[in-house]
Amino acid sequence: MNYALFAGIIGDTAQAFGVDWPHFLAQLLSFGIVAGCLYFFAYKPILKTLDARKERIAESVENAEKIKAELAKAEQSRKEILTQANQQAAALIEEARAAAAKVLETESQKAIATANQIITKAREANEAELARMKAELRREVGRLVVQTTARVAGKVLTADDHQRLAEATSKELAA
Repeated sequence: MNYALFAGIIGDTAQAFGVDWPHFLAQLLSFGIVAGCLYFFAYKPILKTLDARKERIAESVENAEKIKAELAKAEQSRKEILTQANQQAAALIEEARAAAAKVLETESQKAIATANQIITKAREANEAELARMKAELRREVGRLVVQTTARVAGKVLTADDHQRLAEATSKELAA
């Protein structure tokens, strides 16, 4: 390749399009300066900001995954605690039922014992009343026998006669 020929073609083409080399080089230098300034003062800080954002997003995603894992652990722990609480509540309910049954049995036995005592006292009172009534009946029958005997016999009975007749009547009634 011939560089002189190539340079000539470029030179002719540049003249055909009206390229002014000193202005072109000045514009090229100005573009380079502006591009360099933009690169250092705009593009680099924007890249740094984008990198920082990428890092924050990655951290946020990582934190979200950690939070999700902790939330799953917390949910599992909550379920275990609820299961334990339910088991304890069931045990307490069962204990309360057993205690209630025991108290019911004890109170029932007390009520039965009290009822038996009342029945026994009523029987004793009934027997005492019956004995009192029998004794009163004996006295009354004895008195009536003595009175009837005195009328039938037509005589006045002495205290000894009254006593003897009352005892004889009591013995006959007792038999």
